[in-house]
Amino acid sequence: EAELARRFTQPIRIFHRQNVWSVSPRRLGASASIGEAVERALGARPDARVPLDIQVNRRAVRRYVANLNRRFARPAKNAELVGLSDDLSPTFGEARTGRRIDRPEMVRRLVRAIRSTYRGMQLQLAVEPVPPRVTAANFGSVIVIRRGSNRLFLYDGPNLVRSFVVATGQAEYPTPTGAFEIIVKEENPTWNPPASDWAEGLLPVPPGPGNPLGTRWMGLSAYAVGIHGTPDPASLGYSASHGCIRMAIPEAEWLFEQVDVGTPVHIVSA
Repeated sequence: EAELARRFTQPIRIFHRQNVWSVSPRRLGASASIGEAVERALGARPDARVPLDIQVNRRAVRRYVANLNRRFARPAKNAELVGLSDDLSPTFGEARTGRRIDRPEMVRRLVRAIRSTYRGMQLQLAVEPVPPRVTAANFGSVIVIRRGSNRLFLYDGPNLVRSFVVATGQAEYPTPTGAFEIIVKEENPTWNPPASDWAEGLLPVPPGPGNPLGTRWMGLSAYAVGIHGTPDPASLGYSASHGCIRMAIPEAEWLFEQVDVGTPVHIVSA
């Protein structure tokens, strides 16, 4: 009985890369009916195989595996838009694969190790990769507006999808530069006069022909600035607006379907 108890209570050794540690069967909620097994052995025929009844508390094993996960898991890192490159295309921080414990598999390995009673080998930690949810390849739409050349560029992650001639703000009412995002999308919008001197005395314009916003409005996080269609296509290619970015109505309708609320918009002076 003493020899069986000594062997059964020997710790289980686990390794992951350069880390090696031990865990006792008792911590895993394991116990063995050693006295009963010895009694059966005393009454058995010579060379008979007498099983050792081992009880495993799976709840304790799962709890231990959860602790291992807290120790070794590393979250995946999503790609983030960090700015624009020298050619004014979007650049992204590198995505990183994370890791976590494969809990069901690790529980199976520990239970199997306990029941085998063989402690002479190390048990490998069951680890599985956690891929990043967002990479540069699946980041989605990014808009870059070059105010100086009156061009709008739509990217899918780092890849250029399409470019447009637009109108940007006059010298007196310049389109702001910086990093913004689309915060609202509206079909057939009503134009409401902004709180600005140039709009003083003007009345709202309902949807329809002649609406200054055309048929689509993509409002930015910059105050009173958005991307929209225009009934005045002759203004495209010039600094002609009061700060907004004007597009041909069919092109604004197309762009509206490609972007979502939250789409980043970078406006540069180039």
